[in-house]
Amino acid sequence: MDVKQLSYLLEIAKQLNFTKAAESLHLTQPTLSKMVKGLEEELGVILFDRSGKYISLTDAGSAAIQQIQLITQSVQDLHSILHDVANLKTGSIRIGLPPVIGTIFFPSVVAKFQKAYPQIDFHIVEEGAKKVESRILEGNLDLAVVVAPVESDDFEVMPYLNEELALILHESHFLAEKAAVDLSELKNEPFILFPDGFAVRKHIMQACRSIGYEPRVIYNSAHWDLLAEMVAANTGISILPQAICSKINNPSVTTVRLTNPTIPWNLIIIWHKDKYQSYAMREFIRFIQIANSGS
Repeated sequence: MDVKQLSYLLEIAKQLNFTKAAESLHLTQPTLSKMVKGLEEELGVILFDRSGKYISLTDAGSAAIQQIQLITQSVQDLHSILHDVANLKTGSIRIGLPPVIGTIFFPSVVAKFQKAYPQIDFHIVEEGAKKVESRILEGNLDLAVVVAPVESDDFEVMPYLNEELALILHESHFLAEKAAVDLSELKNEPFILFPDGFAVRKHIMQACRSIGYEPRVIYNSAHWDLLAEMVAANTGISILPQAICSKINNPSVTTVRLTNPTIPWNLIIIWHKDKYQSYAMREFIRFIQIANSGS
């Protein structure tokens, strides 16, 4: 029994006449009668009473037709749903964004994508890089934006943003007038940083240790705007991604380039290379690639 045969039964039930049903279905009457007989034998019941001048549904036939109507409607709905999915009229994307990255990534990319595809839902999970990486491997997220590099070979990696961390300090600070500041010049400065577990902090600590000193961290916050306010209050200095520095709108805060060494901050988009990619996810990746290429 297949969907086409079920549709034939519906037409017979509608016409209550094998000849008319056969004409409507562009079949011969013997072919249609043979098909019905075969289905009745398969099901073990008589669907149509053929004893009178006109055929009629038996009680089993009436019950069968009710279910067949539901089945054929479900099949039609399935085709409609799959068409909508394939044409990006519905769908969802589960994306992991470490808190710092979300500030940069969400407004510039996700918002634009949703404007282009308003029927695609985003489920945003804000957690640290290690957690979102684990969630992708477990199949609980479709993709994530993290700081390069990643350790697992199970990820497909696409570059998103390459820049450097920059120094922010109070406008009255003696280093504020310089075009660039060596990292070694901050050795005795009080640092205001993101907490442990943040990739930004890890990169800063590693860079400072590589030139022989341990930063003196006097304050931690998971919120970049609070770090900026602390710097504006002349409490200490901070080091942030350039993309975040550009969002600081406080005349008391000055941004200066860091050198010797520079601290790279490269964002990548990752997803499981062996897992199925939904239509929505594939289009989102393509959307980012086009945005990055400037086309």
